[in-house]
Amino acid sequence: MIALLLALTVAAPGPDTTNTYLYRALLIRAAPGSLVEVIALYKERLTVLAAADEEGRGGGRGGGGGPFIMRHSQGDQWDLFLLFPMESFESYYSPERIERRAAAGLEAKQSEEDFQRTLGPHIAWREETFVMGPPLEVVSRHFKEKSYYHVEMFVAVPGKRAELLEQRNMENAFYAHLGRPQNLIFTRVAGGAWDMFTLGFYDDLADFAAISNIPDAEQEAAALAAGFQGSGQIGFYLRTLMQWHHDTLARAVR
Repeated sequence: MIALLLALTVAAPGPDTTNTYLYRALLIRAAPGSLVEVIALYKERLTVLAAADEEGRGGGRGGGGGPFIMRHSQGDQWDLFLLFPMESFESYYSPERIERRAAAGLEAKQSEEDFQRTLGPHIAWREETFVMGPPLEVVSRHFKEKSYYHVEMFVAVPGKRAELLEQRNMENAFYAHLGRPQNLIFTRVAGGAWDMFTLGFYDDLADFAAISNIPDAEQEAAALAAGFQGSGQIGFYLRTLMQWHHDTLARAVR
C-alpha cells in the first residue's frame, strides 16, 4: 500500500514533492471543560517522548521536533490536531524504539497505558489516521517558522483519489506562481476515512487571507500555468473530485 501511495505522488514545485515519512495524525475533541487538562497532559507527555529519543526519531535520524500540536480556531469540530512522527512502521515498532519508550515511561512513572488511563476521562471523541508525508526535517521547519495553519481534509470520489492528489499538487503550483506559501500534502495509509489532508503554514489570519490582494489577472495567469482552466475554476474542479472535505484554521500549541 505504501508503495502504491508513493507511486501516485505527482511532481510539482513546492516545499516538498515526496511523501516518504510516516506520521500518525490524531484528532481530539476534549470533554466539556477539559481542554486545558488535555493540553497540559500532552505537554507533560512530551518530556517522556523526548527522554525516549522520539523527538529525534530514534538515533538522530529525524529532523527534531514533534509531536506537532495544533489547536482549533474555527472550522471543524475537533479541538486538537496532533501529528506524531513515526518514520515507518518498521522503525517505530522496532524492538529498540519500543524498549526506549518503555524505559522512558518507567523512569517517569508514566507508561503509555498509565497516560491513556489518565487522559481517557478528558476525551469526548478521537480519530487516528496514519499518513505518508514529507520528510520530518521539512515538516519540522514549517512548524518552527509558522504558528497559524490551514488544515484541509479530503475524502475522494471513488476512483478519483489519484486525480485529487494531482489537483492538490496543481494547486501548489498555482501558489508557487503567485509567490504564496504552498501546502504540505499527507496521504492516507491506514486508519480514518480521510484519503489525504494538506497543511498550509502562515504567520496569522492576515497572511492566510493575503492572496485576495493579488490582482485577478495575476491569479488567472497562475491558474493557467498550473494546468487549470482558470482561477475561477479551481474550486469547481476540486469539488468534482471529493465526496466531502473539512476546512479548519488552527493555531500552534507551544
